[in-house]
Amino acid sequence: MKYQTICTACGTGFQDDSRLAELCPICNDDRQFIPLAGQRWTSSSALKENHCNKITQLNERLYTIKTEPEFAIGQRCFLVTSPKGNVLWDCISLLDEQTVDFIRSKGGLSAIAFSHPHFYTTMNQWASVFDCPVYIHHSDKKFVSYKTDAIRFWEGDSLVLWDDICIVHTGGHFPGSCMLSVKGLSLEGTMLCGDSLYISRSRRHTAVMFSYPNQIMLPKADFHAFYYKVIKLKFDTLHGASFDGQSLLGNAYPIFMDSMEQYLENYGIAAVEPLKKSLSKAQTDILTVNKI
Repeated sequence: MKYQTICTACGTGFQDDSRLAELCPICNDDRQFIPLAGQRWTSSSALKENHCNKITQLNERLYTIKTEPEFAIGQRCFLVTSPKGNVLWDCISLLDEQTVDFIRSKGGLSAIAFSHPHFYTTMNQWASVFDCPVYIHHSDKKFVSYKTDAIRFWEGDSLVLWDDICIVHTGGHFPGSCMLSVKGLSLEGTMLCGDSLYISRSRRHTAVMFSYPNQIMLPKADFHAFYYKVIKLKFDTLHGASFDGQSLLGNAYPIFMDSMEQYLENYGIAAVEPLKKSLSKAQTDILTVNKI
């Protein structure tokens, strides 16, 4: 499967351009934007002519894949290896031969899963090449422009895949925004967060917004729902998908909590004391040490 039309701003691929709107529906949503230069399109074959993918190993089970020169949002995706099957977390537009060969050398893919629609890109091409299902939260179903039999829309707060891998629904940035929990990647657990939780360039803060490029905050109720879900998760490491090095290693939870405390104050939401009853001792200790 080759996509005939790919948006150069977000990287989303469209199979049948005869049904395509004048503007990319993903970019024309207020969470993203149409560039000032206007809507532009490319194709899989054109993208391969002057781009290639760079694969970087983060640890023994985790790799990033990113297109160079930078394309679209500049997003990166993650390959998580596991005994019962490998998972691709999020996608990028370019699937070149080097990437296919590398993933197959690691055992192929058993699933593709997503944080949110800005990373759908050419997901059906990836699913076809590796003959695997694609997991998307049902709340984001309307953002899928081309539905194939590979796509599995799931419901609920979490979906356990296998081994130590679990998709967690957080909401927030998109109604169906998710993170991928992989407990064995670090001492207290690792979350691959996409843009569901945005790690700042300084690595001192995390953010959750309706739109990052347009600086639109979440409605208070949506933030509250996101906060109550994520505060109960156990992790010490975060990996974001927007730029190289967008990671917090070992110190992610206190940075997350400090950032959320600022959000709570700005939204006028009560402090976190009532929530401590539902947290593990380790999480409560982190709050205490960081004076939250």
